[in-house]
Amino acid sequence: MAHSRKTLLVLALLLLAAIVFALPMGRYPLPLGDLCRSLLDAWAGRPLDDEQRRHLFLFFDLRLPRIGSALLVGACLSASGTVYQNMFQNPLVSPGILGVQHGAAFGAAIGIVFFSSWPLTQVFSFAGGTLGVGLSLFFAWLYPRARFLALVVGGLVSSSFFVALTSLVQYVADPNRQLPELVYWLMGTLSRTEPHQLAWSAPLMLAGLVYICLNGKAVNALAMGDDEARTLGVQSTGMKLRLIGAATLVCSLTVVLAGVINWVGLVIPHVMRFIVGPDNRVGLTASAMGGALFVLLTDTLIRSVWTVELPLGIATSLISMPLFAFSLWYDWKRR
Repeated sequence: MAHSRKTLLVLALLLLAAIVFALPMGRYPLPLGDLCRSLLDAWAGRPLDDEQRRHLFLFFDLRLPRIGSALLVGACLSASGTVYQNMFQNPLVSPGILGVQHGAAFGAAIGIVFFSSWPLTQVFSFAGGTLGVGLSLFFAWLYPRARFLALVVGGLVSSSFFVALTSLVQYVADPNRQLPELVYWLMGTLSRTEPHQLAWSAPLMLAGLVYICLNGKAVNALAMGDDEARTLGVQSTGMKLRLIGAATLVCSLTVVLAGVINWVGLVIPHVMRFIVGPDNRVGLTASAMGGALFVLLTDTLIRSVWTVELPLGIATSLISMPLFAFSLWYDWKRR
């Protein structure tokens, strides 16, 4: 446990360093010294010149919302992936494989195209994510003798179904105004994150994330099976539903903020499990911090290296696939 706490401290320091590193990076440089002087002048009520106003605009309207969104998206995807893997006792499940992300993407697309309302988009996204995981569980229920395989197959069917529905929404969207925005958003991006979007989503995401991380002991019990959990005094059905609901909520809201970000919810939980061990009392927090660090660094990379920004969902897939292959190889070597 002492080693795990040291690991959490190291992750926290790395996160802080990554935030400081990400602030000045991007197409529009923001020197930290100039930013600090602009903030001090604004706080003291001194008159600001055009350059200082530009610094404050970049900080409050672009960098801060984007960095905050990257941290929340990474933390929520990774923590929800850890919950799903433990609740379903299947190391291959994740928000993407279970159909949660694609169901949430369909719901969010409905809200964007037909309602243009941010609160309704959040509601539809959560409803779509719930339907996605529900369809996967339905397939697992149909084939109880092969529930491990049926859950993965059900997730693939659920994802394909909601991808088709999302394509239908794209087909009826306005080709000049809505369609390009929808296609780019579905690739996964934080480039259009706005302060009011973060303000709507962050409280729910933080509440769900805190609830998940505080219930590591219950996740440990439920990961051993319903009978063992009841023996340890955990109300298995109710707690499992609450944890799956919280994981689905935060995962759905990541889709509202950033579109479909693949692989994070599958790979990062495995990586952090190798680092801190299987104890979810520490592992859930470590997974959230590791996911936040991974998405923040990836987003900083894609908005700094190229003049044309690569979609975040594509970048996370390209980086995560080798990580996942290495984690499988490392796990095999340990055994």
